[in-house]
Amino acid sequence: MAKFAENTDVPVERSQAEIQRTIQRYGASSYMSGFQQIPKPMALVMFEVNGKRIRFNLPLPDPAAHEYASKRVNQNSPWTPRPANEAAERWEQACRQRWRALLLLIKAKLEAVEARITTFEEEMLSHIVMPDGRTVAESIVPGLQAALEAGGKMPPLLCASPQTRGAGK
Repeated sequence: MAKFAENTDVPVERSQAEIQRTIQRYGASSYMSGFQQIPKPMALVMFEVNGKRIRFNLPLPDPAAHEYASKRVNQNSPWTPRPANEAAERWEQACRQRWRALLLLIKAKLEAVEARITTFEEEMLSHIVMPDGRTVAESIVPGLQAALEAGGKMPPLLCASPQTRGAGK
């Protein structure tokens, strides 16, 4: 399947500016973004809405990764180094694609809240920063599989939610 915006020519800086405008439009009181190269390439976007700090970690491609630095003529040919400018362009394209995807994600979440399909807390739960500096996802995901396995039998897929079970009694 094709990646969203895999051929975009929108510069990273324009996507970053669109993210900032989008979150401001939906009520953010503060915003910041940054990046790191070590231990692995990553960007982050943080903002606050109604006293809740939200952080999206955006893994960035490693510019030295094989997929950017090497190429093959066909499946049976050996890998050969790409010219540096070609490798850099492929890496930049991957960065542009990821920033466009992040913009899409943030817009979709905020629009779902605005349309009252879901709540801000439900939509942003995994990205809410806790007092210890970790997001809810960073706190919960490592133990999730063990909790699911220890919890016994899962309820039927089409069962009512705990909030609606027994309603109307």
